[in-house]
Amino acid sequence: MTTIRFAPPYDLPHWPFTPPAELTEGRVIRHPVVIVGAGLAGLTMACDLAQRGIRAVVLDEDDTIGVRGASSRGICYAQKSLEIFERLGLYERIRDKGITWSVGRTFSGNDEVYRFDLQTSSVSRQPPFINLQQFYLEWFLVDRIHALGTTDLRWKNMVRQVTPQNDHVALTVETPQGDYTLEADWLIDASGANSGIRRQLGVAAQEALGSDRWCITDLRFKKPLPTERWTWTDAPFNEHRAVWQHLMGDGVWRIDYQMSPDSDPQEVSKPEVAAARLREQLGPDVDVEFVWIGPYQYRDLLLDEFRHGRIFFIGDAAHVVSPFGARGGNTGIQDAANLGWKLALVLTGRADQRLLDSYQAERRPAAVENLQVTGRTARFLAPRSSVEHRLRRAAIALARRHAFARTLVNTGRMSAANAYPPSAWLPDGARSLQNIAFDDTSIMQLLREGTRFLCLWVGTPPATVLALADRLPLTVRAIDADNPVARHLGAGAGTAIVIRPDAYLAAAIDAADATALQRLFKDIA
Repeated sequence: MTTIRFAPPYDLPHWPFTPPAELTEGRVIRHPVVIVGAGLAGLTMACDLAQRGIRAVVLDEDDTIGVRGASSRGICYAQKSLEIFERLGLYERIRDKGITWSVGRTFSGNDEVYRFDLQTSSVSRQPPFINLQQFYLEWFLVDRIHALGTTDLRWKNMVRQVTPQNDHVALTVETPQGDYTLEADWLIDASGANSGIRRQLGVAAQEALGSDRWCITDLRFKKPLPTERWTWTDAPFNEHRAVWQHLMGDGVWRIDYQMSPDSDPQEVSKPEVAAARLREQLGPDVDVEFVWIGPYQYRDLLLDEFRHGRIFFIGDAAHVVSPFGARGGNTGIQDAANLGWKLALVLTGRADQRLLDSYQAERRPAAVENLQVTGRTARFLAPRSSVEHRLRRAAIALARRHAFARTLVNTGRMSAANAYPPSAWLPDGARSLQNIAFDDTSIMQLLREGTRFLCLWVGTPPATVLALADRLPLTVRAIDADNPVARHLGAGAGTAIVIRPDAYLAAAIDAADATALQRLFKDIA
């Protein structure tokens, strides 16, 4: 390798500490929503509420996004998350800065044993995936929140104490100019995997530390490679251990190397050691510019309850999964999208507080599913017994010769929007509906303003349905049977396609009438 150098650190924005009214006026103020943590989940939550006209306070102990550019974090953003960002008004910035991809290839040694193209099953206006460094998404979210103008973003505000009360939550906050107290009707903990609020309240959780060790290498190099997700189960250039390879924004490649379980994290992260791995992979004459090198060891965490009275846990504060298949940050984004519209309806007096129970009922099973999926990947990449080793060798050997076995090669099932189980509110459960475009608009565009359900009526909606819509947070729009949404769902004349404010399909009711629609709006007025 002819040259090895380090890129200059990213010049991330910093925002000033502004003394809040609680400090300058010396009084306690009650706010509708307080969000702790200006990471990906917390900022998405704030942006979602702001888009719905709900005022919130965001408290963050730092004055910037990311981790001051000092580490590599999430990079792969799934279609459902991109659709959410379309509704929130920042998708175009993500698309223009990031790397769009849909093809993944899996190798064993030098042989390709599996290939997929996620675009073949997509009907969305958004692509299956865009890769972009997480701090850019957080940056874009802050800009969008500032543009919406209804959120109080408080930097250098560290939460020291949380005291739940019957009708509010009190918080003690430390700042550079002294401590103060504020109150929240509802508190959102988006402070991450090491949540101090969670520890202080003694919230029960299931937690496990993985034994598998990895080393991330973010770098630039001049060697033409396809814009695809490449993974190896047993890379010959990494002592026959796993490797992931992705392209991100700014021409930076993210390569994850699986390490020996007994490896020294500091040793494997040394530039000269990382350079040796890269020589094996890319060849001896490729110029490399390192952006970041660092080890990680994944862990799993799952709270028993995502809601504790007036406190909700979202993102890594509620669940932590290993990074296989990009199910971490995407899940936090989708937590926020699930909770945001429910809080908005409650705070505006359009829904009973019972609706908020559905956050736990829907998002915890989604987290359980993600843990199960990533757990299977972890055991495939790092078998724990001789039996699991034999099963993996058999799956790879079969995949080399037979198409049916190729899906058994598990290097990370890519993140997809979770379906929600049946509930008292929705007996058939709910499933995500892709952002289908039609009539110069799309589902997400129709859901962008306010907090309303969308009813796409195949044919002409009766007057009784239109009258019902005047009394409910419901927009009714007539479509014909050739409409792309109707074709996608196989909906015929007289069908009411009811879409929730988070773009989940609440129901597709054949031969619908006002009475059938009214049943969907239990606890909602």
